[in-house]
Amino acid sequence: MTAAMVENHQSLEHRSWDYLLETWRGLDVPEGWRAEIDEGQIVLVPPPHARHNDIAEAVQRRLYRGLPDELGIYQTLGVHIAPLDRLYVPDLVVVPVRLTREADPDSNDPVDASEALLVAEITSKSNARDDRTKKYRAYARAFVPVYLLIDRFDTRGPTVTVFTEPGDGTYKHSESVPFGKPFTLPEPFGTTIPTENFPT
Repeated sequence: MTAAMVENHQSLEHRSWDYLLETWRGLDVPEGWRAEIDEGQIVLVPPPHARHNDIAEAVQRRLYRGLPDELGIYQTLGVHIAPLDRLYVPDLVVVPVRLTREADPDSNDPVDASEALLVAEITSKSNARDDRTKKYRAYARAFVPVYLLIDRFDTRGPTVTVFTEPGDGTYKHSESVPFGKPFTLPEPFGTTIPTENFPT
């Protein structure tokens, strides 16, 4: 995937969060594309490859098996990283369903990332570095309890890493497995997800 910047007429130092959010709300993004706010700019991310979607669907299907009714899994939900004034649209995010059910029907506001119980990013060739570094740090700063990084382009080979215990802008615990071996998510998920059918 390649990201494209959305130009506007304000210089970078004068772009306030409120201005960027209002612009983001009003965007008419092509179907399948996602708009994110990162480092004072709105970035358009094109639709992912079919293999990328296959992985997201497989993880989502497995998560639903043991997920409490009060939690939902979303593929197009914006999350606001309040400490950094960033807005990402993760490949998967698990939040309480009340956040979407009680949302203003006339608004397209993101949820606060601190409400997420899990965020998952699946790397593409063009964004793998951001998922490994920038988004890793952002989710840790927002105290998202579980960051699931499914890295199809890891130099060691396709790898899944479960990061937990956020604090001080980093995750203090991680467990990695290569594609082909299962990985386990902590409670409230408490599920083991096989990866042998994850496409590379």
